[in-house]
Amino acid sequence: MNLLVERKLLKPLENSALVQQVRDTTSELVMSAMNFLGVPYRRGGNSEEAGFDCSGFTRHIFEMSIGLVLPRRADEQASSGLLQKITREELKPGDLVFFNTMRRTFSHVGIYIGDDKFIHSPRAGGEVRIENMRESYWSRRFTGARRADMSAVAATVVATPTTSR
Repeated sequence: MNLLVERKLLKPLENSALVQQVRDTTSELVMSAMNFLGVPYRRGGNSEEAGFDCSGFTRHIFEMSIGLVLPRRADEQASSGLLQKITREELKPGDLVFFNTMRRTFSHVGIYIGDDKFIHSPRAGGEVRIENMRESYWSRRFTGARRADMSAVAATVVATPTTSR
């Protein structure tokens, strides 16, 4: 967590048990995503062994790291009631970022990691990697962002302990 704050990927928050838990789950989500760098793209893929497509990757990371099961497709994730709409200026690590890469809005999704960068599974022949949203390709295609209510997720995790994720 301190490493992310030092690199200015996360801002320091006030100290409280819930804030610390929210911070830990967000950090876990981003660090989980980083563990999959280099995993190959596979259309319809949703596991490290089979490979990932973009929405399979985000779905896997959210379920594995914070226990939130997202819909399967990028456009369904964008319209999910589990996530709240946010602006680009409000982005924080762990938020979902959406792009128009197939001539339709919300056709691609990744996970924001901070400093205008996101991690995603890009396309056939590619692999999970980090991209800069300031690059013209991504900047022109950005269509929105969504955030999971991490305090609600953290409260759910506290209320229903699990043995393993």
